[in-house]
Amino acid sequence: MTAEPRSAELALSLAEAARLMKSEDIGSLPIVEEGRLVAVLTDRDIVVRAVAEGVDPKATVIGDIASRDPVTVEPEQDLDEALVLMAQHQVRRLPVVESERLVGVLAQADVAQEAKSKQAGEVVGQISKPTGIQST
Repeated sequence: MTAEPRSAELALSLAEAARLMKSEDIGSLPIVEEGRLVAVLTDRDIVVRAVAEGVDPKATVIGDIASRDPVTVEPEQDLDEALVLMAQHQVRRLPVVESERLVGVLAQADVAQEAKSKQAGEVVGQISKPTGIQST
């Protein structure tokens, strides 16, 4: 999970948001209003709802094209549940919220890394498991 991710407000221009996403190397930008998560702007939102529609990025605010009511997870939520939500809603990133406040973003890569670490731990556990055979 990326803790304390960059976020923006609804009134930010699309051009500014795109520059921010480029400079931060992020594919989604959580949008907050008074500290509460209200939407998420994704690279797909920009392509489908702005570029493909021919909107002026300097005159368009991100609140006009962002995805409202995003699917979220809570910090203590199980990673398997998060992965199911990602699959069900066809998203690669989930905002992590606590009491409606944005505290992080969980990406597919985070889930994959955790699974890889867990799997590696299981393999090490199996390798280190006593077999009753002693070497001489």
